[in-house]
Amino acid sequence: MITQLFCLLSACLTAVNAYPSHHKDAQAVASKQIKVWQKEYNQYIFKALENRTTGCTKEKLQYRREWASLLPKDRIDYTNAVQCLQKKANQISNDRVPGARSRFDDVIAAHIFQSPFIHFSGIFLHWHRYYTYIYDQLLRNECAYTGPQPYWDWTLTYKDPRTSKIFDGTPDSMGSNGKFIPGRNGTFTTAFGRNATIPPATGGGCVTSGPFKDYIVNLGPAVFEPRVGSRTGLDYNPRCFKRDVSLEFANNTKPTDVVELIGGYATLETFTDFLERRGGLHGSGHFTIGGDPGNDGYVSAGDPIFYLHHGQVDRLWTIWQALRPGERFGKVFKTGTAFNNPPSANVTLETKLEFEVLAPPVTVGEVDSTIDGPFCYIYV
Repeated sequence: MITQLFCLLSACLTAVNAYPSHHKDAQAVASKQIKVWQKEYNQYIFKALENRTTGCTKEKLQYRREWASLLPKDRIDYTNAVQCLQKKANQISNDRVPGARSRFDDVIAAHIFQSPFIHFSGIFLHWHRYYTYIYDQLLRNECAYTGPQPYWDWTLTYKDPRTSKIFDGTPDSMGSNGKFIPGRNGTFTTAFGRNATIPPATGGGCVTSGPFKDYIVNLGPAVFEPRVGSRTGLDYNPRCFKRDVSLEFANNTKPTDVVELIGGYATLETFTDFLERRGGLHGSGHFTIGGDPGNDGYVSAGDPIFYLHHGQVDRLWTIWQALRPGERFGKVFKTGTAFNNPPSANVTLETKLEFEVLAPPVTVGEVDSTIDGPFCYIYV
């Protein structure tokens, strides 16, 4: 079946490329191909678990679902659990992170500390896979969440995320866009040895409605002004939660972009490079959200949508892995620092991934599959 699927892939890519990427037929063809791959991936997971009686089994499998497919009650239960983390006391020392005021800040701080190592490096996908799993476990173990861990499928919202269930500002959304502020300049950012100016978009001000309209951001900024104190993003800097939903960046997350990622790159290195490139799916998802902390490469985990966004990144990786499992599991590449600056050791399956106070270290090899090691989940 997998061989047959990849025989059909070139025909699919030819069909998609027959139209400009903005053409509705190109997006329809690409969406159908993604559904084919999703089905093939699900079949692979169920087949792999067919005879298992220990570890991850079919009976233990957790189902991760797209945000809009959840029942309204499940969506509200989820955001209630996030708000619970935002109210619980921090466990990380304030000597280490002066600005931490909540358990949610502990999660953000881990991302800040690890950012120089987990972006544009060989551990980007592995680290974020375990990080989002830790977050899921915190919601369950510390805030009694029992529903599915959601993800955000950008291909369903790329035309205008503001009208989608995730951003529409209703009680069962992930909160609204920020209030529109006209006449703004772009946001100049400097991170990972690179500079960029993010153009202003459709919001820019405080989030006005939904479950997080009263959320106070404590940490950051780390990569744009006005930075405070040590300028690391770790000092106490309470301010309103801002978003700036960008239609320009949302347009980089179309079905055709996902088809190019999954169907166009055969190695983990090329797959990751395309995902993380400027204007690629990973960055464009973040900049679609925008605002503060959304536009901050270090502090972006302070926007609760971050974890749904990285759920989608993880979903695409695990689909890609499952389509050619003999060639795509157990693979490593590059080093463990952004753009290898400063130079660091090559990543191996024994490379340790660090998570501060959230969890003990794990190795790259332990988090390579979503149905092995600590994991037992599937995207549906």
